[in-house]
Amino acid sequence: QVQLVESGGGLVQPGGSLRLSCAASGTGFNLYTMKWYRQAPGNQREWVASITPDSRTTYTDSVKGRFTISRDNAVKIVYLQMNSLKPEDTAVYYCFGMGVWGRGTQVTVSS
Repeated sequence: QVQLVESGGGLVQPGGSLRLSCAASGTGFNLYTMKWYRQAPGNQREWVASITPDSRTTYTDSVKGRFTISRDNAVKIVYLQMNSLKPEDTAVYYCFGMGVWGRGTQVTVSS
């Protein structure tokens, strides 16, 4: 059974950093593109970043230069390093891949 579990969210001041992790269970992790999405209150869920099995990455424009997605296929984890955080980055962040969603982790950027 495939499961994705996010962690690493929290409260951070503007300009700060967080690293999110998404741990996968099940087989075939290394064959899938993995993605991060986020959903702010009152907004639709939006795509943030993707990483292919061979670690090619893409980002939505609003996070380019600030966020970095990466993966470790040996331990089946995908990361999202978030730097220079802004209040508008506040959202629940979700991992998606292998046909399933994680439950999300809350990120709040506030002074």
